[in-house]
Amino acid sequence: MAAMRTILLAMSVMAILSNASAAIYNVGEPSGQWDLSTNYSTWASSRNFHPGDQIIFKYSPQAHDVLEVSKADYDSCSTASPIATLNSGNDVVSLTATGTRYFLCGFPGHCAGGMKVKIDVVPSSSSSSPAPASGPSASNAPPPVPVSAATSIEATGFGLAVLLAVAGLMA
Repeated sequence: MAAMRTILLAMSVMAILSNASAAIYNVGEPSGQWDLSTNYSTWASSRNFHPGDQIIFKYSPQAHDVLEVSKADYDSCSTASPIATLNSGNDVVSLTATGTRYFLCGFPGHCAGGMKVKIDVVPSSSSSSPAPASGPSASNAPPPVPVSAATSIEATGFGLAVLLAVAGLMA
């Protein structure tokens, strides 16, 4: 019975720590809007994205959309063969694996006007410093910063509450 309690406690701690480390980014923050006035290259290069993170595109669906595209389509601003089309105005994209993902606005002229973003998802690191990216898209961006401190605090606070509840049940 004691071994089962120890296993449950260890599993609870691992689940809490893995959930608390994910970050949520509003694309284009601090204004947080998907629009023509943001330099998305600068925005993305100032962050390290990791598997488990999420990016949120906020915009007016009458004025913009979001297409996930291949590198070739990103480079040429082609909207002919999107991988995915998002158009809710509040689109959440989960970054589930390492690699580079490409997004652009499919409205005529918007991509050419700079409304495109390349997201490099790099491996998570168990240390406090971010793991370096490999290959030609490597960057020295600072570690990710959650949308707000409240997001991180709420996740950690909730995890701590679950941990204390599990520990109380085991006592």
